[in-house]
Amino acid sequence: MAHMEQKLLGNQGLTVSAMGLGCMGMSQSYGVADEAESIATIHRAIELGVTFLDTADMYGPFTNEVLVGKAIAKCRDQVVLATKFGNQRNPDGSWIGINGKPEYVRSCCDASLARLGVDYIDLYYQHRVDTSVPVEDTWGAMSELVSAGKVRYLGISEASAATIRRANSVHPISALQSEYSLFTRDIEDEILPTLRELNIGLVPYSPLGRGMLSGKIQSTEELTDDDFRKNSPRFQGEHFSNNLSIANKLATLASSKSITPAQLALAWVLSKGSDVVPIPGTKRRVYLEENIAALDITLSQSDIEEIETIVPKGAISGDRYPSEHMARVNI
Repeated sequence: MAHMEQKLLGNQGLTVSAMGLGCMGMSQSYGVADEAESIATIHRAIELGVTFLDTADMYGPFTNEVLVGKAIAKCRDQVVLATKFGNQRNPDGSWIGINGKPEYVRSCCDASLARLGVDYIDLYYQHRVDTSVPVEDTWGAMSELVSAGKVRYLGISEASAATIRRANSVHPISALQSEYSLFTRDIEDEILPTLRELNIGLVPYSPLGRGMLSGKIQSTEELTDDDFRKNSPRFQGEHFSNNLSIANKLATLASSKSITPAQLALAWVLSKGSDVVPIPGTKRRVYLEENIAALDITLSQSDIEEIETIVPKGAISGDRYPSEHMARVNI
């Protein structure tokens, strides 16, 4: 395994590679799945030292955990495995709702352990906050999983500062996973300062703005019909035109530095602190290797200012999710 910088998330001892790998797209949302290439990508990630793997029970649904489990069957002790519960879906993929009931937490954990083929989960996240169940009740059940040895560390996803404080008072949170990129910076106002006050790590997902910041998307016509970005306001009409023109300006800047747009975008996220560990998702080895190279890029203060002049906070138009999904984030 290659030498890779390690970072501490939270203050309970969770140590992870400086970049992780988001596995969701291997099973859903981004076009046709390719299991052989996906498993090869996970193996290549581990070979290169990217050992922090991210999945969830709802991805697929249920099939992504099986895929990840298959990929790590012979190297479980080399990886830090993160999965999530709380978004309830039927086997056909249809949506049921958000569930934070204690008995559901316990049953989800056992089901994830079975699908992954492991006897413990390194980092277990509450995927979305259930407003109908006090977060203290959900976290009481999650804390019991740690005591039982089924889970090592706990995390939460897309939670507000107030919810983070409440959950953390029940059991220390090691990491918050939320969308964060040049295109999505709303957590900077209140949530990020709260994480730093409480010593909680940040795990940004979609650090490439769902691919827009990679410079590889120039038209939504390129997206397959089952690509969920077709339903994202940011990828529609004038929003898309506006956001694409910003992404293209960034691509020009990246080119002037002899790096790719994705590497520039990831280097920006990485510059935000030693407690920030992005998990760019990919299902192809070539993009994995491109992303990992961002770890070798150091941006100067003037580079960061130049980037943030091209993409001022709030410059991106359109919500990151359709309205029904937006109602479930940062709560």
